[in-house]
Amino acid sequence: MRNAGLLDISDADFARFRSFLFETAGIALGDNKKALVSGRLMKRLNQLNCSSYGEYFALLGRPDSSAEAQMVVDLLTTNETYFFREMAHFDFLRAQAEQARQQRHALRVWSAACASGEEPYSIAMTLDETQKGLPWQILASDISSRMLARCRSGHYPESRASHTPPHYRQAYCLRGTGPHEGTLLVDKSLRQRVDFQQINLNRPLPAGLGEFDVIFLRNVMIYFNGDTKRQVVQRLLLQLRRGGFMMVGHSETLAEHGADLEIVAPSIYRKR
Repeated sequence: MRNAGLLDISDADFARFRSFLFETAGIALGDNKKALVSGRLMKRLNQLNCSSYGEYFALLGRPDSSAEAQMVVDLLTTNETYFFREMAHFDFLRAQAEQARQQRHALRVWSAACASGEEPYSIAMTLDETQKGLPWQILASDISSRMLARCRSGHYPESRASHTPPHYRQAYCLRGTGPHEGTLLVDKSLRQRVDFQQINLNRPLPAGLGEFDVIFLRNVMIYFNGDTKRQVVQRLLLQLRRGGFMMVGHSETLAEHGADLEIVAPSIYRKR
């Protein structure tokens, strides 16, 4: 068996994987991502005893390749995050949730591209505190089946919770001991309130999602080109109720959708 770690990915094979990821997930990898692609796929080549990246790519063309294609997407789209990233968004959500509680309105929130799950669990902690007793709902979606498995486990390195308010950690997280020292587990009652689904934002959305009061679409559009970004945003806007809010990462903007959205705070938009 040749060690794929000693192999370089050719420009042609890199181009093939870039095209595959764009066609499958709408993600446009830059020219500087060659090392990322080879590094993340290297172990998989070894596992399958492939002698080159070209040989591995050929596997994706087989009729029974759907599981392997999902593996490639999983390996190339994995992103790490942490609880309560960009705290201003959760302060805003808390204010909206408290106002909705006074009206006995249970919020529906979608965490799109939820990665390893820290975002939807941060949303869940916020809603459980501010809307306790109301049937609030959270949909959390990602394209990666491997990430969704991590989400459902609710098990994380303790370092991911360094930005979490102490009273939330006490109320909703179990601290690991013994062999699990240095980790935390999100309380089961909270895990059960989040609906995790595999959704590709670059494809027509599943029927029956309904309307949401808030959609988190953070730190994902930076991977899309202009056309894909517009298509994804328009898809999600159809699921956002009038007067609802869409949140994006601080390095992202929805300014080009001005006819449908108005900015109410940095990286927070309201649907007109």
